[in-house]
Amino acid sequence: MTTTNNKQRTIAKEVILKGVGLHTGKDVTMKFVPAPENHGYAFKRVDLEGQPIIEADANYVVNTQRGTNLEKNGVKIQTSEHVLAALVGMEIDNVLIELNAPEPPIMDGSSKYFVEALEIVGAVDQEVDREEYVVKDVISYKDEATGSEITIIPADRYQVTTMVDFGTKVLGTQNATLEDLTDFKTEIADARTFSFLHELEALLENGLIKGGDLNNAIVYVDKEISEETMKKLEKAFDKKKLSVKPNGILDNLTLHQPNEAARHKLLDVIGDLALAGTRIRGKVIANKPGHFVNTQFAKKLSKIIKAEMRNQVPKFDLNQPPLMDVNQIMAMLPHRPPFLFVDRILELSDQHVVGMKNVTMNEPFFLGHFPGAPVMPGVLQVEAMAQTGGILVLSTVPDPENYLTFFMKIDKVKYRQQVMPGDTLIFQCKLITPIRRGICHMQAYSYANGKLVCEAEMMAQISRRKDV
Repeated sequence: MTTTNNKQRTIAKEVILKGVGLHTGKDVTMKFVPAPENHGYAFKRVDLEGQPIIEADANYVVNTQRGTNLEKNGVKIQTSEHVLAALVGMEIDNVLIELNAPEPPIMDGSSKYFVEALEIVGAVDQEVDREEYVVKDVISYKDEATGSEITIIPADRYQVTTMVDFGTKVLGTQNATLEDLTDFKTEIADARTFSFLHELEALLENGLIKGGDLNNAIVYVDKEISEETMKKLEKAFDKKKLSVKPNGILDNLTLHQPNEAARHKLLDVIGDLALAGTRIRGKVIANKPGHFVNTQFAKKLSKIIKAEMRNQVPKFDLNQPPLMDVNQIMAMLPHRPPFLFVDRILELSDQHVVGMKNVTMNEPFFLGHFPGAPVMPGVLQVEAMAQTGGILVLSTVPDPENYLTFFMKIDKVKYRQQVMPGDTLIFQCKLITPIRRGICHMQAYSYANGKLVCEAEMMAQISRRKDV
């Protein structure tokens, strides 16, 4: 993982789109809503009790039949990929997507109208830097049953190439490449979804694609159409007369590009890989991609990214003079020995702080924890991280000596290694959201011996001392 020099972005204001769901055929209202830093993408079902939220997370994928479908606690979102592709393609990091139905409107079967809506309201920079997963090694996933395979290799920016072979004369082999996300709007966004005639017949018989019409899906005719089938299609699409064009497409739709099918598959790849939850710097090469292989690869990528984040140990020169020594720390923090667990502050900005503690056998807690087997208590590791974070929040007031810091919440605490006498602990705290009204919400990590030993999500608030 790396922090980029540019800021996270959300949209400037809300924007609403209306249409029908492809599979349900029901009217859908969808609203893009600005979201705070580090929020990412999430869907909110406003039509259900409690208005439950489903994060755009690969671990919530339940099936990939005719789209990427998410489910959390029994609440579902269908065909999420076109909306997510638009957000990634427009380089927007944090958005809440409100829906009054299980699926976004299909619109014309592409991301075009979502992109246009996002452009209308515009994007705004936020206070927190973007984080990006930089691909350093080749990562692959192959579906042995279909031969579909996705590989990502190192590159200086996010790029995607799709290679598709449908084994039919009407479509054949196609390739598409996106060299840079800045080209998404002009090169990929308007590529529409498509179906083959033999698939369409099965979908109609099973009561699916109720919202389909000839304006939101390209139909490739890969077999002879009987008169009976043609009548069924005319009824389904509410058309008096249908025909097959010389290029093998049903009715009168005109392809935007000769390789529109491959471009739409590329659009799907971008939308599905958004479920990995992190911006990517690397080149994706997808051979015969589909929602199943896309989302399986997103799950694999997500696991790798989380593991790397856990194991990424920051490097600091402990021989350099500290930003704050223990006397300067005590001038800011109210804590005193034996309950002061930070010896130095190495870095401090408006978004993060790095502290250090030398753990020695002289620590009083080793007398009872444990005789003959000294181990630093986990709760004191959390306290040490919190004191380091306290420096961050107290640095926002002109007279920190007149304030106390209190815990409001501790969440997602994990202990990974024992801390013993002789260890040097490094604490790193990063803001999850900007500090407001003296409340600091941060992600904290503790490292020793080149390994992550403890992590926690913490919230604290400073309060003015009553005796001043």
